[in-house]
Amino acid sequence: MTEIANQDQSALWNGRSGAAWVDNRAVLDQMFVPLATFLTDRARDVAQGAPSGRLLDVGCGTGGATLALSDALGGHWALTGADISAPMIAEARMRAAHARRAVEFVCADVQTHAFAGEPFDLIVSRLGVMFFDDPVTAFANLRRAARPGARLHMLAWRGPSENPFMTVAERAAQPLLPDLARRVPGAPGQFGFADRARVEAILTSSGWTDVSLTPVQFDCTFALADLREYTTRLGPVGLALAQRTPAQRASIADALVEAYGPFIKDDEVRFTAACWHLSARAPALPA
Repeated sequence: MTEIANQDQSALWNGRSGAAWVDNRAVLDQMFVPLATFLTDRARDVAQGAPSGRLLDVGCGTGGATLALSDALGGHWALTGADISAPMIAEARMRAAHARRAVEFVCADVQTHAFAGEPFDLIVSRLGVMFFDDPVTAFANLRRAARPGARLHMLAWRGPSENPFMTVAERAAQPLLPDLARRVPGAPGQFGFADRARVEAILTSSGWTDVSLTPVQFDCTFALADLREYTTRLGPVGLALAQRTPAQRASIADALVEAYGPFIKDDEVRFTAACWHLSARAPALPA
């Protein structure tokens, strides 16, 4: 594991948050299938002009999107997934071994990690790039790891007002959990890339060209039976509930699940994920 620049995020994702994502990885993968499909379509577009190459998945988590990309690109592309979370990388490696996929998973802080081997032809991320404490440094490091002319395709959340589902638990829990951490606009976290102009400046300042942010949205679903675990284990509410007694957690969980009523239809939870599609290109070599 390489030097960690972002100590707060390292502690978070190697602690309770990382464990919660591992425990709920099947639900999260199901929830974000449309996002993974979007990235695999972009990857296929790139692969049409390059039948072989190297791909890096940034903030790969437990490897769901990375493995989907491996299936889409076939054996001629070499894939690497990188994440700061040791428990999630361990889960990703087990999944790849079980699926017999030759995908490399690296536990690393992308801000500082020196990626070995040939440069990458394509760098992607499914909601994994909003957590850098120094995003310009991180994207400059990614540019150095990219081949001249390499493509970047990433998805990041737009703002909380456009993603009401993602703040249901916090809004419902606020009166019940007075110590609940509040989100800080622009700080590392889920909505850290909500500001379009800021993200464009980050990519441009870090040396990427042809920078484009396009609003996209996805219809996401998961089983109602998984809602209670999802809402009480993940995000700021999950961290706050971990400090409560079992009886307190059960009482608050009832209130949280009830608050999701507008998003429940039959036996499913349904919501729209409002994201940015970040697209850019590494500078080509001078003629």
